[in-house]
Amino acid sequence: MAIISLLTDFGLADTYVGQVKGAMLAIAPAATLVDVTHAVAPQDVFGGAFLLWSAVEAFPPTSIHVAVVDPGVGSARRAIAIRSSRGDHFVGPDNGLLMPAVERLGGTELAVELTEPRYWRPNPSSTFHGRDIFGPVAAHLANGVSLDQLGRRITDVAWLELPAPNGLEGEVIHVDAYGNLITNISARDLPERFQVRLRERVMASGTHYAAVSRGELIALVGSAGLLEISAREASAAEITGVTRGTPIKVVKVERV
Repeated sequence: MAIISLLTDFGLADTYVGQVKGAMLAIAPAATLVDVTHAVAPQDVFGGAFLLWSAVEAFPPTSIHVAVVDPGVGSARRAIAIRSSRGDHFVGPDNGLLMPAVERLGGTELAVELTEPRYWRPNPSSTFHGRDIFGPVAAHLANGVSLDQLGRRITDVAWLELPAPNGLEGEVIHVDAYGNLITNISARDLPERFQVRLRERVMASGTHYAAVSRGELIALVGSAGLLEISAREASAAEITGVTRGTPIKVVKVERV
């Protein structure tokens, strides 16, 4: 039974997510559909790319991932599908959205432009490729259609990279629903003992939220394996006023 994940900026107030799922189930009724999120900020390709990157490793190999954050829908931007080295398939717009997640799963093994309309819904809308192209293509993949049948091979896929830190100097790349400030500094690069400088604030590191008092800031490694700034039972974003792109610095603390 194939697993198809779905990440979009559609929200839940309208019927868009339901329509995409309906289009997929009409083709692959036995598929398991998993909502990653539909709360990507509208047209925020970078934000969607980070969230997809953070999610895909938890899925079993050979899963199919549909991601739609698509400001260029209906324009000359291409519709694509990619198979990663781990064996997962990614379907979505050629605007860089898919690439950090593809790289996390070993890189691109094969990419195609979706040029075969027989695998789309009839008379596709120019404004809803999620329902009419991406969803149906994912469903056909779930049914065993090979990537080569979906279109012509390409090698010039649009690229998007998550920003890399400069040693122990990085930046906030995501603010989650709890107000946690997730940075681009990986746990593997952190010293054993450290503090974090964020604007005028200096905060100690810890291993869990309850290590500090209510409302106090703490630096710790979050579930994505990245350094984050959190506040116990409060929002670090609200306390600090920090948004995506704000620089942070890790300072090694020597033992005394």
